[in-house]
Amino acid sequence: MRTKLVAGNWKMHGSLPDNATLLGAVRDGVADLHTSLVAVCVPFPYLFQAQQALTGSRVAWGGQTVSQHAKGAFTGEVSAAMLREFGCTYVIVGHSERRTLFGEDDAAVAAKFAAALQAGLTPILCVGETQEQRDAGVTQTTVESQLSAVIEHCGVSALGRAALAYEPLWAIGTGRTATPGQAQEVHAFLRGCIGVKDAALAQQVSILYGGSVKASNAADLFAMPDIDGGLVGGAALLSEEFTAICRSADRYAG
Repeated sequence: MRTKLVAGNWKMHGSLPDNATLLGAVRDGVADLHTSLVAVCVPFPYLFQAQQALTGSRVAWGGQTVSQHAKGAFTGEVSAAMLREFGCTYVIVGHSERRTLFGEDDAAVAAKFAAALQAGLTPILCVGETQEQRDAGVTQTTVESQLSAVIEHCGVSALGRAALAYEPLWAIGTGRTATPGQAQEVHAFLRGCIGVKDAALAQQVSILYGGSVKASNAADLFAMPDIDGGLVGGAALLSEEFTAICRSADRYAG
């Protein structure tokens, strides 16, 4: 059975005093978990604070995006090597907000994925469809195209050093959540896409669900055979809610 991972995405939220309280509560709240993995992906300015608060705990930390470039005249960008210097384990790549608000296409996402791997980070590769794409019946075509861009750039074996996250755009920040059955269908499809190229690897890759994951629905989602944890947005800013999600994952962890 694959180990469950719950990764919190703080997005553009936080302050030094609020973070101190949240990080401490999450660190202490998951200290007694057994096998599931926990991470928080925080804004760049707070990476040092996360490193200081979480070093030695069972909570890992990471970035929310990364540059595809190693260095150079790229004002405002942050390289994968810089993230590693702050002890990051994970980095989110291709989040829907990066794709839709900042114009990151599949090629850019694949390049960022490669840069993260090169630096020794574990990318959390996000794929997902809009409401219009779901209504048009092209959910599978959409997520397969997003996944294929990375496989073509990096090779399927690269997924063995990464995690996937299925995030239906219509369920992000809307309060709507894919039903466990809807999410499981897409997760199984993604695993099948990998399996066509490497059947053994397909059974090893963790695929998270991201889309209004809450304590109230986490257990039902994590009970699905191909859902290996969650990429958590708003609930990651509430320590009791986030730790409850982590506990749900721990019950189903390998």
